[in-house]
Amino acid sequence: MSAVQEDRLYREKLWLETPLIHSIHISSLLQCDVYLKLETLQPSQSFKYRGISHFAQQALRTHGPGVHLIIASGGNAGLAAACAARVLKVRCTVFLPHGVNQSTIDFMRKEGAEVVIEGSYYLQALQAAEKAVQAEATAVMVPAYDDPTLWEGHASMVHELKRQLPEGTKPDAIFCSVGGGGLAGGIMVGCKAVGWDDVPLVTVETHGSNCFYQSLSLNDGPFAGGAASKPVPEGIRPERCDEHNVTVAHLATLKSKATSLGASSPAAAIVRKALDREGGIKSVCIPDELAMQAAINFAEDHKILVELACSATIAPAYKPSIFNRLMAKSRSNERTTVVLVVCGGFKISLDDLAEYKHIVAEEIAAGGDWEVACNGETFTTSKVE
Repeated sequence: MSAVQEDRLYREKLWLETPLIHSIHISSLLQCDVYLKLETLQPSQSFKYRGISHFAQQALRTHGPGVHLIIASGGNAGLAAACAARVLKVRCTVFLPHGVNQSTIDFMRKEGAEVVIEGSYYLQALQAAEKAVQAEATAVMVPAYDDPTLWEGHASMVHELKRQLPEGTKPDAIFCSVGGGGLAGGIMVGCKAVGWDDVPLVTVETHGSNCFYQSLSLNDGPFAGGAASKPVPEGIRPERCDEHNVTVAHLATLKSKATSLGASSPAAAIVRKALDREGGIKSVCIPDELAMQAAINFAEDHKILVELACSATIAPAYKPSIFNRLMAKSRSNERTTVVLVVCGGFKISLDDLAEYKHIVAEEIAAGGDWEVACNGETFTTSKVE
């Protein structure tokens, strides 16, 4: 995509061009150049503002100023929709399940959104939102992660990366967290547009919320062995998507504290993109406690609070044994360059961080190692590395 085409596509963007900073702390630890894309600085405090504001603008152009944006969310997507709706001066209603933190609800209301609490879990909130859309002619359902317009908005991040990295630098890998696949989809779309389809993508999620990892395992591709020869893990319901020629995993339960990764199944189109991309994909699963440890280290080093869904991305970079296993050895003497997408999120507080410190200390005192999975293989990492 040319600069002219990029300008035409994103000319009226609402999101901010976020900083890309060189992390001297992590670069020194890993002996390579590590850059942080700080999506924590978006108005809604997460990357989701890119794609959701892009979708909201399209809805306004299509339906006019009377459009009513409706979204079901566990938090961050709803915040992004509320922020975009306020700027566009349109109505927004966010359907949330019971249990969402009051500070998140207050943030949405400050942005002018109407908040409806419905159901005990996300699917029930989604069903209520769909019913509301069907009952109102001017209502539009805002997708949380499964829509090409969202991916197009999120892809703007990669266009920025190409401008912000030192001239002529192509990253050796991009790391991001993954739940339903919206962020990963945007990065893949963006890489394709700027000629980086050969750049490896490392996606990270937690063991208790790993629908993307499980979906990749159900298809022939990056995991060792044919999919047909592997048993389906307990608690996983495979579903075939003929449109994209993939099998998608549906998780029966979500057990991770990284609730922003809590999609029960990923977007089938993103699973397909991951299987097809030239640069391949490394799908990584880590324990919650490793993400907690990374959140603590990141706060100490960079004075930035991030929620677990975000710190999962950073976790491999704070464990050289994991990072070196994920990165292919350079064929030259040039330093490796990687980008960590600090995707942001509102679900973090000082109290949360204090709790994480307590949990991690107990884990270390108990001894042993943490188990990590990557593309079907498992290995361990020291808790005190």
